[in-house]
Amino acid sequence: MEIGVDATCWWNRRGFGRFTRELLTAMFAAPRGHRFCLFVDRPPEPGMERPGVRVVRVPVTRPVTAAAVADDRRSVRDVWRFGRAAAAEPLDVMFFPAVYSWFPVPGRVPTAVTLHDAIAEHFPQLIFPDWRGRLFWSGKMRLASRLARRILTVSHAAREEIVRYVGVRPDRIDVICEGADARFRPVADPVRRAAARRAAGLPPDARLLLYVGAVAPHKNLGNLAAGFAEAVQQPGLEDVHLAIVGDPGGDGFHSSHGALVRQVEGDARLRGRVHFTGFVGDDDLAALYSDALATALPSFSEGFGLPVLESMACGTPVLTGDTGAAPEVAGGAGLTFDARDPAAIARQIRRAATDPATWEPLRAAAQARARHYSWERAAELTFASLEACAAGGRAR
Repeated sequence: MEIGVDATCWWNRRGFGRFTRELLTAMFAAPRGHRFCLFVDRPPEPGMERPGVRVVRVPVTRPVTAAAVADDRRSVRDVWRFGRAAAAEPLDVMFFPAVYSWFPVPGRVPTAVTLHDAIAEHFPQLIFPDWRGRLFWSGKMRLASRLARRILTVSHAAREEIVRYVGVRPDRIDVICEGADARFRPVADPVRRAAARRAAGLPPDARLLLYVGAVAPHKNLGNLAAGFAEAVQQPGLEDVHLAIVGDPGGDGFHSSHGALVRQVEGDARLRGRVHFTGFVGDDDLAALYSDALATALPSFSEGFGLPVLESMACGTPVLTGDTGAAPEVAGGAGLTFDARDPAAIARQIRRAATDPATWEPLRAAAQARARHYSWERAAELTFASLEACAAGGRAR
């Protein structure tokens, strides 16, 4: 089977960029006998240069990862060029790892589109800086969903959200998964852990509560900070600090970094206890996960919640909101809270920091839970969906 792939998200630094790189790498390595035709807008990366993989470079006025964002849009001519390039190839199916960079494919080539979530439809006021971004996104999302033969998503929670807020029929959606990169495993070496802390500007002896991800409104970091401020007033948490790990910029999307910094600077309970590390590379991030008391993901919703899986793969349990995909991924290796309630967040932070009878069994369960997910499994599930898409049926 000749599988066309929109690979323009390969260069994106957000979650769907990592998803694109990791999933395609696993698919290229799978012994399924399929061939791939990648459509890109810049010189190919070394990871794309594999047997059975052809790369078609499409000329554009601006890179897709710069234009297809919440406060911008792609030119009609650039979108048309991608569609024309795909139509010129002998494809059996066209696969979009993210709707973010979707384009209509002329002709009769069946398409499969990954909708990672419906957060933008569920919480539009937290995603879009203005109505124009919301309008363009909504049009693209609904057109892509309507024209695709199969929809893929990464969790059952995301599937339910897509059904409810996008209006896609459940029988058109195939649930796949994500995985943790092999670098995310327990780091026991104290020298590596200490070096990762120094590089990130974190105190050497504090117990760390980590947040990893975008600094965006729907990530609910204001409530996490408020819950942390309440929790650390209790005895036994004097040495607990919060590390916000992630690029402070929105990368073209809505950012809440400025508001969060003001919240921290304006609260004596938080000053000196909350640290903004900026972007951290995977090797150091694995060491920070391994060295942490817990990883917190307080989002109002997640399509998957990859930091949850990465943290568990490093042997560190998690604290998550009780809605969306994060509790689904965590399974029994974490504690949940009502993400709208800082007091509820504070209670779970205190349990993680002061109740070893609760926390140590979760630590023991974390790696076992992480082994339920892998990019190899994600590739197999994706192939099943694409094969069904090409044949006109449903994935098994």
